[in-house]
Amino acid sequence: MSQFHFVESAKRTISAERDAVNGMLAKLDDAAFITACELMLNCKGRIVVTGMGKSGHIGNKMAATLASTGSPSFFVHPGEAAHGDMGMITQDDVVIALSNSGESSEVTTLIPLLKRLHVPLIAMTGNDNSTLAQSADSHLNVGVDKEACPLDLAPTSSTTVALVMGDALAISLLEARGFTAEQFAFSHPGGSLGRRLLLKVKTIMHSDNQIPQVQLGTSIKEALLEMTQKGLGMTTVVNADKSLAGIFTDGDLRRALDKDVDFHTTPVEQVMTQNCATIDPEKLAAEALQVMEEKKINALVAMELGQVVGVINMHDLLRAGVI
Repeated sequence: MSQFHFVESAKRTISAERDAVNGMLAKLDDAAFITACELMLNCKGRIVVTGMGKSGHIGNKMAATLASTGSPSFFVHPGEAAHGDMGMITQDDVVIALSNSGESSEVTTLIPLLKRLHVPLIAMTGNDNSTLAQSADSHLNVGVDKEACPLDLAPTSSTTVALVMGDALAISLLEARGFTAEQFAFSHPGGSLGRRLLLKVKTIMHSDNQIPQVQLGTSIKEALLEMTQKGLGMTTVVNADKSLAGIFTDGDLRRALDKDVDFHTTPVEQVMTQNCATIDPEKLAAEALQVMEEKKINALVAMELGQVVGVINMHDLLRAGVI
């Protein structure tokens, strides 16, 4: 068997699909796209996506993207819809139906039912004259001249184009709604983005008896014992009224060693860091990370109403998955 040129085949496929996507710009019907967006934006229920075969797989992804970007959506298999799942669709919904030919029987069977419910229908097909296209309130042409498949059979370029059109709809709605990164995080609480955008300092900081703390006048030796006991590589130094006077860190310790001071008798305020960086416990943990990175420090003191209420360090952020 002669060696097959896999890379050349891959490049042909990528080029074919790139050209198909570029071709969408010329055939995009502005009025139809605006109508589709307005129907979805004004939808009081859910955006229901349906499609058979590969179109169904694209529809499933489209529904997931819409749902995670502020447009409540779900996928209904057209075959199942004809056997009971039509009950999932209400008069407040909007339906997006995908079919490259526009003639998939499982999909076209649903048209009379949707009309009877007065449910707006958005069609995505490759044929303007198809049954599905002609029955839709808005038809988005996602047809391609040729599939990337050399046999022109396997859905390849056509599914890529449909996927891109779905993303175009989702992002248009996202921008129209003014959808924020924090709202996105609420849809992805288990991901790293969710942790960065939802997790607050107060949730992961060390508080109460976990806070390393000594008073002004405490010797360096005693401050070191507090640091060792609490294990955070630093200790806060407070005034008599518990307000923050400064912090004593590993870095301050190294600098004190260079000065050859007496750790038994020298008060910690002579070697501590004054005017240290602090943060509000209501701030996001990601903001604490940003402060630490900008100031090249490993810990922050959380302050509330002028009082020390917690301490957070890089290890806490790492354990919480913020880093």
